[in-house]
Amino acid sequence: MRESPVPPPPTSLDELLLRARALGGLSVGELARAQGFRVPRDLRGHKGFVGQMVERGLGAHAGSEPEPDFPGLGVELKTIPLTEEGQPIESTYVCMARLDGREAITWEGSFVQKKLGRVLFVPVIQRGLRSEPLAERVIGMPFLWIPDERDVARLAADFVRLAGRIRQGEVERVRGHDGEVLQIRPKAVDRGERTLGVSEDGWLVEVRPRAWYLRATFTAELVRRAFR
Repeated sequence: MRESPVPPPPTSLDELLLRARALGGLSVGELARAQGFRVPRDLRGHKGFVGQMVERGLGAHAGSEPEPDFPGLGVELKTIPLTEEGQPIESTYVCMARLDGREAITWEGSFVQKKLGRVLFVPVIQRGLRSEPLAERVIGMPFLWIPDERDVARLAADFVRLAGRIRQGEVERVRGHDGEVLQIRPKAVDRGERTLGVSEDGWLVEVRPRAWYLRATFTAELVRRAFR
């Protein structure tokens, strides 16, 4: 197959939403074939495949940079796997955590805040068991989330608390159940991957990379708000 060119970034929020809604109802296989890609049998070793197909289809160019996927619009793109009942299947990755003492102290101006200022969620519906072929999963109706005052307060409280613990050298004590709406979890290509983090003694030591995630219970709340 021949890869199709990535379209230019949308120039307005309306254009982005129009493109996103046009994907609704397509299967992952149809979306991939339209771009000249073959669909892997499953996500093992291809974790970001669906997100990459959606990014290409919408004209996102920022990639993993510490800025939204659509910098000109201030919009981050997140695919979110859902059951047929609209329940998120997993937490939603936001960005890598900075463990070496350089993580922001305040919510405002942090990488996490920049990523979550406006988020376009694109549901990917998984019907039945996880064994359903990836190509048969269906793109759902996208929705735009702009955090309201209560959302920001909850996000900021979790961020300040968890980032503070990292800066104090407690990264190894932070667990996935810490945080109401945000969480920090290990994220690495393999178990041997390491990065630098602050120890309890204040030294830089090797630790497993971590990332910020939105809890599935929180994204379930966002889905209910969007489609109630």
